[in-house]
Amino acid sequence: MAPTGTKPLAVVTGASDGIGYELARVFADNGFDLVVCAEDGGIVEAAQAFAASGARVESVQADLATYEGNERLVERVRSLGRPVDALALNAGIGVGGPFIETDLEADLRLIALNIGSPVHLAKRFLPEMVRRGSGRVLITSSIASTMPAPFEATYGGSKAFDQSFAQALREELKETGVTVTSLMPGPTETNFFHRAGLDDTKVGAAEKDDPGKVALQGFEALMAGKDHVVAGSLKNRVQAMGAKVLPETAKAKLHRDMAEPGSAKK
Repeated sequence: MAPTGTKPLAVVTGASDGIGYELARVFADNGFDLVVCAEDGGIVEAAQAFAASGARVESVQADLATYEGNERLVERVRSLGRPVDALALNAGIGVGGPFIETDLEADLRLIALNIGSPVHLAKRFLPEMVRRGSGRVLITSSIASTMPAPFEATYGGSKAFDQSFAQALREELKETGVTVTSLMPGPTETNFFHRAGLDDTKVGAAEKDDPGKVALQGFEALMAGKDHVVAGSLKNRVQAMGAKVLPETAKAKLHRDMAEPGSAKK
């Protein structure tokens, strides 16, 4: 990628598959060059697909659950000598099952990726955006951020953090020309549920939203400067509205019904 470019530049994390892949594709289709990052080697193949639309694409394979991985991405982006116009902090993982049985290392890794990486990358890139007086940040939260999440306790907590973090930054930066938008998908057809060990749950087995549609809604909300978007089906928007009035105990019970191991067979 050349040091300078006429196209705006978007950085997308978790871009090798799922919502992140679709976000990167939408950015490319809408005239952005890209820096895309993921832990797995599939990011190289994904970058080639994004380039087919005419985008100039730089791929970075890095583990964003580590300090070093985040710094590797930052250094690669800065080496291009181009401003970051859009930053999509999307990388994330889930851990399903009873908290007292889940692996501690897996839970701590989730916290490092879902919380640590957005904080790290926002800290590195936001000051530059503010100095320029322009920039857009998209943080992938979740409909799970609106409720306690039994059997996904660390995941739900991490997404509640992401949602609060996004809205706090938005308020801090409202006079700077930089906008922050939270993307709140519901259950989406990706590898998330299988990787999180949620295949035998009601939510894991149920029909899910199209990641392409979710990504497009996130992109449109970002470009419109909205504070958040509940993406996907109408059911997600109804659930988000209901979360504003239901007590936490009721919401926790509803989530238990969806995420409890074996609930797919009930």
